[in-house]
Amino acid sequence: MKEFENLGMLNINSIVYKTRLSAKFMNKKPYKKADQRMILSFIPGTVLDIMVREGQKVSKGEDLMILDAMKMQNKLKSTIDGTIKKIFVSKGNRVAKGTKLIEMK
Repeated sequence: MKEFENLGMLNINSIVYKTRLSAKFMNKKPYKKADQRMILSFIPGTVLDIMVREGQKVSKGEDLMILDAMKMQNKLKSTIDGTIKKIFVSKGNRVAKGTKLIEMK
C-alpha cells in the first residue's frame, strides 16, 4: 500500500514512533547549542553604547553594550566570565538580527 511507504522512525522522549516524515522535517538542521563566547544581535537595532574594550576581562552578568531596538534600550550582558577578544561594531552602527557584536575568549 502506498500509504505505508516512506515511513520513518521518530523518537520523542525515548518513545519511538513509526510515522510518515515530511521532506521539510527530513531536511531540517539538527539543534546546535549557541556558542556563549559569541554575542549576537537578537533583534535589529542601533548600537547606542559599548561599555567594554578589547582585552578587557568581564564577569558573568556584566553589561557589555546597549542596543536600541523597537524604541527600547536593551542592555546586553555577558553570559560567561572571560576576556573581550574582538568587538565587531561601533557606537551608532545599525545591526540586523544575528549580527556578530562581540567575541569573547
